[in-house]
Amino acid sequence: MLDPLIRYSARHRRIALPVALLLALVIMSVGELAYALADTSLASVRNRYAARYDAQLLRSVLTDAETGQRGFLLTGREAYLVPMNQAAPSLAEIIGRLKQHYQGSEWDTLVGQLNQRVLEKLSELNTTVSLYRRDERSTWLELVRTDIGKEKMDAVRVATARLEAYESERITTERSNVFRALNIGRFGVHALALLTLVGFACFLRKNEALDCMRAELAENVRAERDRLDREVHRRTEDLTELARHLTSVREDERSHLARELHDELGALLTAAKLDIARIRRHSASIPEAVVERLAHMGNLIDEGITLKRRIIEDLRPSALSNLGMVPALEILTREFGERSGLVIHTELLDVVAPDTGKLALYRLVQEALTNVLRHANAQQVWVSIQEEGPQVVLSVRDDGQGFAPQRVPSGHHGLLGMRYRIEALGGVLQLTSALGQGTEVEARLPYAVAPEAP
Repeated sequence: MLDPLIRYSARHRRIALPVALLLALVIMSVGELAYALADTSLASVRNRYAARYDAQLLRSVLTDAETGQRGFLLTGREAYLVPMNQAAPSLAEIIGRLKQHYQGSEWDTLVGQLNQRVLEKLSELNTTVSLYRRDERSTWLELVRTDIGKEKMDAVRVATARLEAYESERITTERSNVFRALNIGRFGVHALALLTLVGFACFLRKNEALDCMRAELAENVRAERDRLDREVHRRTEDLTELARHLTSVREDERSHLARELHDELGALLTAAKLDIARIRRHSASIPEAVVERLAHMGNLIDEGITLKRRIIEDLRPSALSNLGMVPALEILTREFGERSGLVIHTELLDVVAPDTGKLALYRLVQEALTNVLRHANAQQVWVSIQEEGPQVVLSVRDDGQGFAPQRVPSGHHGLLGMRYRIEALGGVLQLTSALGQGTEVEARLPYAVAPEAP
């Protein structure tokens, strides 16, 4: 009995080694093949993402340059020209990467056309700034009012949108290739599973020891998981407290700056206004040209006082503390509508909320309206505050072009800041949007807001 058993065992041992080697060779071959295919597809996906990002970055840089030009034309401050001055080298670098990416393809022509539109847009921006500096007001105003800049920007948007759509389609294709490579790798995994079963059968007698080791490992994993959960909870509380503190510090700094502007700048402008009034008393002995310049200076000082008040209100809305949330929001929406040309509909219920909650809702409306003006291309905005059970519900909705929230790239901190601020108060912020269907920002705050929250 023992001799056949020994021969049987020896024969199976002689067969087992070549079979194991063959299985190992097949597994490694399948694994290498799957890795090569997946690596190639992932490299292509990275290049596609880079190209799509460059298209988005080009549009963003050009938009920032145009925004800086508009800010300079409105205020005359050179600081607004920083994005425009930095745009030319950045855009040249981006166009260079796009040309290299699409070299030899059918999209190379489109990139060339895009480059031409970008150069034309930059030329239009520089021409307007140059006219402004030469004090040719009527000329640069006429140039700004034409559709030349809009046509160039629309052409850039259309071209970059085509590139983004093409890259998105290619990314989808490359992802399919990755999944195909992963499916190939499944065969290697199956072979490895079979080999594992064979090894498990050989070491069946050690099952009890393995169970003990497995139980011990599971216990260690549970203990580590509990520790990590506690650590994550602690870190989350620390970060929430830090966010709350930073928001509080920011509001304190705004209040301090508002007071400084009100006291110091207000005193200077008032003194200048009084000096002009004293000089005007002797207008009979002053040339007519000087009287006209004094009147012009008085108007400029009045505009400066108005600008100062608006800046102070943006920094720390006095209407919010003096008149209440509803009048403050009515003033905010009315003035914003007058400046932006948007039609703003309000439905504001005078809800009961602590000062921290009112300030958070006020800032949310400010940020939402700013985003509508910058990105939505909307005509009308609806702002409402209602009560729903134990919650205060704020809604800001527009009829703009909308967007896909899941495709918002990183670096857009406005929405993230609003979300953290509302969540720090125990509330919930929900963003609803779709292409061509406008955007709605809805915040829900409980009546009982933590008093220490900003």
